[in-house]
Amino acid sequence: MDMEDQSGGTTPGNDAPPAFEYTAQAVSPIVNGQVKLVVGQAGLTVSALFDTAHLVYADIQAISIFNHVVTVKADSGDFVFSQMGSWGQRFFDALSAAYNQAMLRAMFVKGAPIVQAKGEFRFVEEGLHGGAQASVSVFSDCVAGLTANLLARRVPLSFVTGLDQTGFAITLTSLFGDSYTFDKLGSNTTPFIDAVTSQVRLLRESSLAAIAQIDPSLDPVQASQLAKMMPLRTAAPFGQLAEIAPSFVTGIEERIAATRAVESYQALKQFGQADRIWVGLRPNEAAKDDSSEPGGIATEALGGLASEFAPSEVTSEAEIGSAQDNAQPVSAEPYLIWVVAPSPDGQYAIAEFAEADAATFVFRTGGDFAAFARQLNRALEAISFKREVIRLSDQELRQPQYADYLMASKYTAALRLVRSSFAGRVIHSNPEVWRSKLTELFSSPATPPAVAAPVQSSFCGQCGAPRSPSVTFCQQCGARLGR
Repeated sequence: MDMEDQSGGTTPGNDAPPAFEYTAQAVSPIVNGQVKLVVGQAGLTVSALFDTAHLVYADIQAISIFNHVVTVKADSGDFVFSQMGSWGQRFFDALSAAYNQAMLRAMFVKGAPIVQAKGEFRFVEEGLHGGAQASVSVFSDCVAGLTANLLARRVPLSFVTGLDQTGFAITLTSLFGDSYTFDKLGSNTTPFIDAVTSQVRLLRESSLAAIAQIDPSLDPVQASQLAKMMPLRTAAPFGQLAEIAPSFVTGIEERIAATRAVESYQALKQFGQADRIWVGLRPNEAAKDDSSEPGGIATEALGGLASEFAPSEVTSEAEIGSAQDNAQPVSAEPYLIWVVAPSPDGQYAIAEFAEADAATFVFRTGGDFAAFARQLNRALEAISFKREVIRLSDQELRQPQYADYLMASKYTAALRLVRSSFAGRVIHSNPEVWRSKLTELFSSPATPPAVAAPVQSSFCGQCGAPRSPSVTFCQQCGARLGR
């Protein structure tokens, strides 16, 4: 089986290695017969003599191999590549590696891994059970289990509340009650545990330092309790924080008073449920974050409500909102504050970000504000607080520049819920207009959020193929399937 140079050589002045073409027989909804396959950074290109298909990684649900036959399960159908001989495994490895890199981008993972390993990965998350063979990496703030399908998961270490080892299986539990088990890591088992425990301690120390900076008067017990209840990137209700240390709540409010969110925060308190307002801290990484973000650039300011139903959402409103939602904070403060408040009847949640030019986001809660606030926290942390991911329409999300956002929305259940619950944005023009638009939004019918259907719940741990419900053995490789 030949593997050919797509370009026939390097372009003069271009030191990049040439792309490779794999040759295969394809059966798919778009391209059939003999094809050339090129694995790129953005997706897989499948080319026949008269037909070409480009599968972006965000459209791929799973990649599997059995007897050198590679199956790519995509939104548009199954693409089956055969007659590749031993090159089938190499193609599968290259495609899986590129897919996993795209998944890391969708997870907003930064920096180099501290430990890398291969093994088995299982999780129970929001009632969803999943498991597959995985590439496992420990980063400074998370653990990534990359499975070459939508069961990949990023485990934020700031959410981890427990670590248990049973034999060679290590299970991390989160403050939301989820569990993530990493097994059969071989010689990397101990380095994995050491890296996770070390990074969790560092993150806890950072949270403790942030709490102490907000309120230096705290005694060690109070500071420790607050850091446990509200670690960095995690929100908690003001009422619970006040039970531990009222002075800490005062310190938070003093920080808010020094930001442009002071007037809107006072308005949210006037709804009469100040103790139910959730507040969170996150590091201000603007000075050290040089990465470019998808989205447009604002050239003017716009007041009023940017509703998900407004026709202008995909034109000038979207461009302005894009820049506001992804705006880098200009504050010199080391920590940034966000609050989530209930509407008077609890049917809506209002998310306010104490940052320059940040719009107010409004969501339908379905009547359970506290439960929604927890899901919003999960979604914001998962997308590194890139709020544009939330407000983009499904149609906009499919534009090429938002491929990472689309992939993030597919594997993150909390993000799908939050996106389906999005009711609109209120731009900060002046306090009276802001309050008027917010009141106007509350007066509209609060229809329940339309939760997106869950992704495939499980894949074969041996070959990675999607499993069907109520099936004991994998229909592709024959391996016995666990729970």
